[in-house]
Amino acid sequence: MNDHSLIIGLESRLMNAWPSFDYQAYDGWILRLANGYSKRANSATPLLPHANLDEELIDYMVARFVEANVRPTFRLNGLQAGDVDERLKLRGFKEVEPTHVLVAPIKMGDCEIDPEVDLQPQVSKRWVREAASSYGGDKADDETLMKIVSRIHQKAAFATLSLDEKPVAWGLGVVERGYVGLYDIVVAPDLRGIGLGRRVVSSLMAWGCQQGAHSAYLQVREENEVAHSLYKALGFEIAYRYTHRVMPGRSS
Repeated sequence: MNDHSLIIGLESRLMNAWPSFDYQAYDGWILRLANGYSKRANSATPLLPHANLDEELIDYMVARFVEANVRPTFRLNGLQAGDVDERLKLRGFKEVEPTHVLVAPIKMGDCEIDPEVDLQPQVSKRWVREAASSYGGDKADDETLMKIVSRIHQKAAFATLSLDEKPVAWGLGVVERGYVGLYDIVVAPDLRGIGLGRRVVSSLMAWGCQQGAHSAYLQVREENEVAHSLYKALGFEIAYRYTHRVMPGRSS
């Protein structure tokens, strides 16, 4: 749970696979901004072991968030110094959305893609529109999602599963240095719980296998027991945990 080299390796791949629009480096921390779309792309994250965070640096990074009209958010992945979480807590930052990063080995025989899952190397407006719509809520912003995924420089696969020629599930796979990252796995709201997400995940892992990946990784909220059960059945185990400390109230 505290393997710093594994955390750094996966965090680096995550930043490349889910790019932000602006990156700023501060003493072992990376501050990322992407118009507020998803916390992982709009937060300050430690990327060196024992990254410190004093009051002056907190104030400085908070000001950068406010300038960008993004709520100040610190994403704590276990690399930070031991007093960082308590320091942010005392400043009034609330803990939200604890998340697990899961990793699974890909067996050499697991390279067969479901024939009903279409994989495209480039994003399309239709994929973004349909995936964002199925997400709903604050992730229904297809314009910002398009900007994020269009910035991916690694080899990617945009997955769509169709039933009777109707798209019903989507996902994104990004390969880098032996790992395939799985992102934006989403199923149409009225068809959840019947195994469609599993088919998308398995096909993206198979695609990763074909690209030479030996492992897959993904992120799932700690509270999502249904997703945890699915991923456990596919061989995923917890690599590490991260959480967010978010400044309450408005960001500006």
